[in-house]
Amino acid sequence: MPDLPTPRTGEVDELERHSGTATKLFDVRTVIGGLFLLYGVMIGGAGLLATEADLTKAQGININLWTGVSMFVVGALFLLWMRLRPAT
Repeated sequence: MPDLPTPRTGEVDELERHSGTATKLFDVRTVIGGLFLLYGVMIGGAGLLATEADLTKAQGININLWTGVSMFVVGALFLLWMRLRPAT
């Protein structure tokens, strides 16, 4: 004879609710997106302050500015993805 399912207790529901909160809080997309945003701002800021010598070394391309903008966009996309498709 199979075991009958036991009714759920309030304690189980409480643990599941806390587990869902921890999952959303520590979603890897949040960490990756936040780091990309932070590094994008830092590198983009270095690109805004580039000197002529820096541009000459990079063959006239402000590589720090473009890399910073790209990293910022990737970080924003990660955070948007997390917002549109939250962890369950």
